[in-house]
Amino acid sequence: MTVGEVRFTLREMASEAPDPDSTLPAVAQPALPDILRAEIDRAADYARASRSPATQRAYASDWRIFVAWCDQRGIESLPASPGAVATFLAAQADAGVKAPTIGRRLAAIGYHHRQAGCDPPQEQPGAGAIKEVLAGIRNAIGIRKTRKKPADAEALRAMLRTIEGNDLRALRDRAVLAIGMAAALRRSELVALDVDDIEILAEGLRVLIGRSKTDQAGEGAMIAIPEGRRLRPKTLLLEWMAAAGHKEGPLFRRLTRGGELTKDPMSDRAIARLVQRCAADAGLDPTLFAGHSLRSGFLTEAARQGASIFKMRDVSRHKSVQVLSEYVRDAELFRDHAGESFL
Repeated sequence: MTVGEVRFTLREMASEAPDPDSTLPAVAQPALPDILRAEIDRAADYARASRSPATQRAYASDWRIFVAWCDQRGIESLPASPGAVATFLAAQADAGVKAPTIGRRLAAIGYHHRQAGCDPPQEQPGAGAIKEVLAGIRNAIGIRKTRKKPADAEALRAMLRTIEGNDLRALRDRAVLAIGMAAALRRSELVALDVDDIEILAEGLRVLIGRSKTDQAGEGAMIAIPEGRRLRPKTLLLEWMAAAGHKEGPLFRRLTRGGELTKDPMSDRAIARLVQRCAADAGLDPTLFAGHSLRSGFLTEAARQGASIFKMRDVSRHKSVQVLSEYVRDAELFRDHAGESFL
């Protein structure tokens, strides 16, 4: 049930006047008691939580782009017609937007329509125009994703060497890079870690991933990080924790410009900026790296070292082995090549 449907259903049950912030039409009815209004808002919050914060931010940005495009042309954006959406998608393709991003913008348009209690354009009569335009875009410009370069063991060692000193920022940044790669974490998972999620053992670390992109229900997963002799993720993390001195709350905290510890977690964007800055300082092209480079770096190195797909999945928590098989295939492209004996 969407936010719009939640509010509409509860208003209908209580015969109440609509929220001032709601996009639904006003109906002259008795006002809701404050306690019920608070419960309605809370239900709407849970409906929004069906999408991750990162997805919500991306959808919000996509929606603003669509609304601005409609406003410039005098077209109604909510509800939008299938023809208007099809034209918008074609304009995006002509502007150089990649096919995966165009697909996400279409999803964002549908999402915002549902939140407002409207039928998504892709489910209205005439939606075939959207499907045909989207298929034509994919055929014309392709759907190949641009994969960022992985921060494998060699690259990560080079990046760690660029972080000098033992102040709070240096200790934190080294630990972030090492744990992010060693646990194959998405940047959203990395910044969501709490101190209580870390269990220190003689063999290394046990890390609880409370919620992830593929675990929106929050069932959680426990993964292991070995002690490590080269990247030393456990040692780097313990050095940060000892210096920071916090016993609870976010593991990786935001620092002020003066280097003082705050109670706030780092942002996922700060992870991406850290990776790119260290890549540049190590003499690597920063445009080829991103926050996801830590996760892909672990998988790339594990495949290169001959780890099985199932052992890789123990750490990465992929639901399907298809993505992992691509890492293994890349690592083995030249191993026992069919043409090695005669080329």
